[in-house]
Amino acid sequence: MPNTSFQGVISPILTPFENDHSLSLPLLVSHAAWSLAQGAHYISPFGTTGEATSVGMAERMHALDVLAKQGVDPGQMMPGAGLCALPDTVELCRHATQLGCAAVMVLPPFYYPYTEDGLVAYYTQLIEAIADTRLRICLYHIPQMSGVAISPSVVQRLNAEFPDIVMAYKDSSGDWNNTKSVIETASGVSVFPASENLLQIGLAHGAAGCISATLNSQPHLVRQAFDALKNGDDQAYAAISQEMTMHRNRVQEAGFIPALKSMTAVATGDARWLNTRPPMGPAPADLGHEIANDLGWTRRS
Repeated sequence: MPNTSFQGVISPILTPFENDHSLSLPLLVSHAAWSLAQGAHYISPFGTTGEATSVGMAERMHALDVLAKQGVDPGQMMPGAGLCALPDTVELCRHATQLGCAAVMVLPPFYYPYTEDGLVAYYTQLIEAIADTRLRICLYHIPQMSGVAISPSVVQRLNAEFPDIVMAYKDSSGDWNNTKSVIETASGVSVFPASENLLQIGLAHGAAGCISATLNSQPHLVRQAFDALKNGDDQAYAAISQEMTMHRNRVQEAGFIPALKSMTAVATGDARWLNTRPPMGPAPADLGHEIANDLGWTRRS
């Protein structure tokens, strides 16, 4: 049976920036708290929609400290980690683990080509360097962005060697066959598709939930869908599934970061949410209005 001890709907939260492009920690804290209050089981700061590759390691660690000090439970945080240099990944993952985070979501190193054995060696050295039994790793498979695939066989090998540490897998490939293969191959791993559109088929086949960008805008609806499916309430799921799917598809079509940042700026009345870091340009101010009008969407307070 698949491992679902770590399960639920997880929001890879947006990263807000001030007008000078520094992190806006007050906005980050408020968005994190709102996401959890609206039903996300966990939040994942500094994933792809959190513009992680534009945020430095020291900045990430400081932000996690601030979140914890401002009352966001580290036990509900799974920060994004994974940098090309192994020592940097070790430092970031060690910090999150010592803070008490539920897990770290670790990208594979990118840029250089390497074999599956090399990828297993990277994660093995990471685990051995941290040497902390509290460490929990969610492998982050997003080959269309990283250029690196974390195959089902790699997941199985790592989970077999470190069953209590390598315990989750986020599949952002959009390839259901890959998701299903990981569920079947690595039974000790909690598997999370990266879209609520795969929540129903995923849970039916043993997935643990989903980690979806659009939990930034509809966390309550995705949580309701998860609860309905877990409770076997097909009628409740059917009542919300069309709205949930239309929302996801519209935001995805517009581009997750610009769409979600613009929508958040509209909903909160704070234009700082439009800010990104170069080389990305700012989110279009009118995009959030367009999407909100198309969907009849308003953000719940």
